[in-house]
Amino acid sequence: MGDSALVRPNPLLWVWYAYGGRLPARHREWVLHDSTTRTWILRHVARTLVQVSPGLLFLLAPGPLWIKALSLLGGVILALWYSLSYMEYTCEYRLYKHGYELGTGKAVRDRAKQTATEEQAARYAALYRSPEGP
Repeated sequence: MGDSALVRPNPLLWVWYAYGGRLPARHREWVLHDSTTRTWILRHVARTLVQVSPGLLFLLAPGPLWIKALSLLGGVILALWYSLSYMEYTCEYRLYKHGYELGTGKAVRDRAKQTATEEQAARYAALYRSPEGP
């Protein structure tokens, strides 16, 4: 998957995507990248925070600010808790909606992790293993 195939959505489409909307087919490779890149967890958290952002309007309600702020904080913590608990399933379903088989995201992330582990083991062996035998 080359970077030339990645067509990023515009900000409005990204917000639609963050709320669970399906992007046009030209963004299909970007969705795979978004759900499997090294920072996929941070991207998921960003989408979750966008989803709960309308809750900030609660601060405009009458009443003491500290009660509203703590209530809002509790809601955000709860939303993040559930979102992080189900993030793998959410990302798999997001990929499924964009035409990928279920399990694609996990498989791509596992391959990347395996490659990184092998590279790390090779670097370790080159640094700390003696080239001479016993």
